[in-house]
Amino acid sequence: MNVETTKLELMHLLLQTQKESLLAKLKKVFEEEQVDWWNEMSKEEQQEVEIGLAQADKENYVANQTVMKRFNKWH
Repeated sequence: MNVETTKLELMHLLLQTQKESLLAKLKKVFEEEQVDWWNEMSKEEQQEVEIGLAQADKENYVANQTVMKRFNKWH
């Protein structure tokens, strides 16, 4: 059975059920499976993102177009 078939079967079952307790359990499973990318980053990476955001707030950044022009020179 492929993933798409399984999804369709699960959607069918979800639409048919009236059991709130079952829906709550399924929702909890999905919430537990979600990964917060921020928590997956190292402290150093988090600090770099925070520094970048602070710089952007002060409008201290290089536009994406400018950066891409630099890289396109070498291709």
